Amino acid sequence: MTEDFNQATHLISKANRIFLLTGAGISAESGIPTFRDKQTGLWENYRAEDLANINAFKKDPQTVWSWYQWRRGLVQEKQPNPAHYALANLQQWATDNHKDCSLITQNVDDLHEQAGSQAIHLHGHLWKNKCSQCDASFSDAIDYNDLQLLSCPMCGGHIRPDIVWFGEMLPQGAWQYAEEAAVHCDVFISIGTSSLVYPAAGLAQLAKQTGAKVIEINLNPTQSPLVDVVLAGQAGEILPRILAALQDK
Repeated sequence: MTEDFNQATHLISKANRIFLLTGAGISAESGIPTFRDKQTGLWENYRAEDLANINAFKKDPQTVWSWYQWRRGLVQEKQPNPAHYALANLQQWATDNHKDCSLITQNVDDLHEQAGSQAIHLHGHLWKNKCSQCDASFSDAIDYNDLQLLSCPMCGGHIRPDIVWFGEMLPQGAWQYAEEAAVHCDVFISIGTSSLVYPAAGLAQLAKQTGAKVIEINLNPTQSPLVDVVLAGQAGEILPRILAALQDK
């Protein structure tokens, strides 16, 4: 681990453009269950994949909306962990040293923002809503204990979470930003992601094809042949150490 850690720190310190990709693992360290975790309570007989898709919402909007209200209630009390704060400080370190540091997340919570980061969300935002028919934003305050379906004031359609569901396209602007950042980065750091959900999982390959070094920080390493340096462990332990090492250089 020491040799790999030193190599990772060296690569980051020499890079001019750093790409950070975060997945469910970093939020899991704050107590937010991942989609791979078994559902609990009223939802134990459901799979997340069967609820987080547009067809499920069209078929049974009440059930899908209720599930997301439950998830919001579960997430709203969660706090950023040391990994989130380390990434915010890493972005500041990069700015202070005239480097570019892009943070792209597959997560829909706002823990990066709470910690002070500027993040691009590929899969949308848990706390935002929009109309399922006309796509208009819905900004009214919502009580997360209220399971009643809401209607769009513009067209009367059902309000849904502004989240990219399985089978839907990623937001064009966010994806273009991520692609460009991946193509031009010197170091690509994958943090707490399974590298299974495409197209986000293809970003590391884009970076690798244009000469970037790929670092993976994961409690359960993916064994991907794209990865140059593997740091196995919790991001909340590894990232603060990396930041401290960079600040000492």
